[in-house]
Amino acid sequence: MTASSQPKVHLGQFNGVELCWFEWGERNPNRASILLVHATGFHGRCWDQVVTHLPGEHVLSLEMRGHGRSENLGPFNWQSFGEDVTAFVQALAPQQVIGVGHSMGGHAVAVAAANALGAFERLVLVDPVIMSPEIYGAKTSVHADWLDDAGQHPVARRKNHFDSVQSMVDNFQGRGSYGVWQPEVLQDYCQHGLLPNPDGPGLILACPPKVEAEIYMGSTGRDILAEIGVITRPVRVLRAQERDHSRQEMDFSSSPTWSGLADYLPNGRDYHFPDLTHFLPMQAPELVAAHILDQA
Repeated sequence: MTASSQPKVHLGQFNGVELCWFEWGERNPNRASILLVHATGFHGRCWDQVVTHLPGEHVLSLEMRGHGRSENLGPFNWQSFGEDVTAFVQALAPQQVIGVGHSMGGHAVAVAAANALGAFERLVLVDPVIMSPEIYGAKTSVHADWLDDAGQHPVARRKNHFDSVQSMVDNFQGRGSYGVWQPEVLQDYCQHGLLPNPDGPGLILACPPKVEAEIYMGSTGRDILAEIGVITRPVRVLRAQERDHSRQEMDFSSSPTWSGLADYLPNGRDYHFPDLTHFLPMQAPELVAAHILDQA
């Protein structure tokens, strides 16, 4: 399996919304498939460079509602994302999956595993947005600190129109968190994250900025800890660098994940990478793939 391998593209109805997913390889009834679920504002092809390190595996990469080629239909809340993934894995039965989710995708995969445990062989949660009991109890969001005077999240104002894929690459290359991404991942992010502009020339983001901002604002609104405590399958929790609480500017590079999450889960193992950012699959796709493949 190489970076040039083009996956099959599928569309289907799950939980009342049309979702798109990509498929590499062939289904093996004697081996679990690998299900990849992306982060907020991303899409299914952001995993391409991880997939290159999964040779011979049957891999599915799901695009969440409001993202990529999936239907732009709300509600865009964290419960809906979990229910969408639940419906998707239930439709795959009796085939089991290794559930892999990054950030919001990790949150959704965990919810799906709690809802349909039999559909999963094990989980790899890549810096999932699953927070501490204290943060959930406070019922506040770090994102609230970043709202402007009009109550708008900065992400809602992000650049949405590009003349070409290359102009998007040029816009992000070397900037902030994007500066640590592997170049091939940035290319995938831009190439597959744009859609034709229905109102004129050029291209627009497949995940509208207002949708992305709405998802961020709801990130601490639903405490799922009680739900996911029933997950008895092996779970790897990969965490990035801790948040610097002295920083006031908007920062997506640090980990939103509760450091006690793995210990909280019945069969969890914690892997902390203080030298890596929240964007582990973009910065170190080979590392993420190794954790997916490792059954130890």
